[in-house]
Amino acid sequence: MSSIRLIISDIDGTILTSHHQVDEQLIEVMPELEKAKIPFVLASARSPLGMQPIAHKLGLPENPIACYNGALVLEDNRTIIEHPVDKTEIQELLRYLSTDYPSVSVNIYSGKDWITNQLDKWSQLEAGITGESPILKELQETVSDSEPPIHKLLLIDEPKVIQDLHQKLLSMDFPQTAFYLSKDNYLEVTAKHVSKEHALLEVAKYYDIPLEQVMTIGDNFNDSPMLALAGLGIAMGNAPEGVKETANLVTASNDDNGVAQAITEHVLN
Repeated sequence: MSSIRLIISDIDGTILTSHHQVDEQLIEVMPELEKAKIPFVLASARSPLGMQPIAHKLGLPENPIACYNGALVLEDNRTIIEHPVDKTEIQELLRYLSTDYPSVSVNIYSGKDWITNQLDKWSQLEAGITGESPILKELQETVSDSEPPIHKLLLIDEPKVIQDLHQKLLSMDFPQTAFYLSKDNYLEVTAKHVSKEHALLEVAKYYDIPLEQVMTIGDNFNDSPMLALAGLGIAMGNAPEGVKETANLVTASNDDNGVAQAITEHVLN
């Protein structure tokens, strides 16, 4: 039996096929991991509502899930780790957007809630992609100190507008806040140190398992730091070359049961 005692995996492009279906072979190996008492933890930029159906399909409804790239970690619907954004900085950001970038669609995520102030074309597109429906509410009210913590903002517009905005924000004074592009027209906003790499450190600590006994699996550049940090980092066959270079090993693609294959070969062997 391998020395791996914890597995942390990305979702999109990793355990989901290119048709957005969960790898059937992976579902079949889950009982073997459970029998070996090896937790399988999902880590994604998705919200809890975007992750929980996948966890259920894998037969893992009570396992921790690292949502919003680790800004919120839930275990059986209970918050065990969270890194909310600094509301003072977000209030300042919203004021700046309303004057200088009024066309930008602002989407706020707090726990399981997705909040926006209008159903514009971008939020409607996002609803179509995720199957979720936003709550319509005044944004400044949402970020007031009396309201629940905010785990992520998603700013959407035409690529040129978002990329221009990204450069402007990087030069402004937001010391507690991180900005990064997840698509050419999607700008994600989180607390400064939120990342899958940080989520790996925190989840491993939660289970009291050393990093050398953790396997991580992913397919994209935001997975690279956690692939490099874990004892065994596995890149998907469909990952870009730059991601493969940060991993210890490369498995088959997401359409060829890559995750199930990696677990069978390197954990259950």
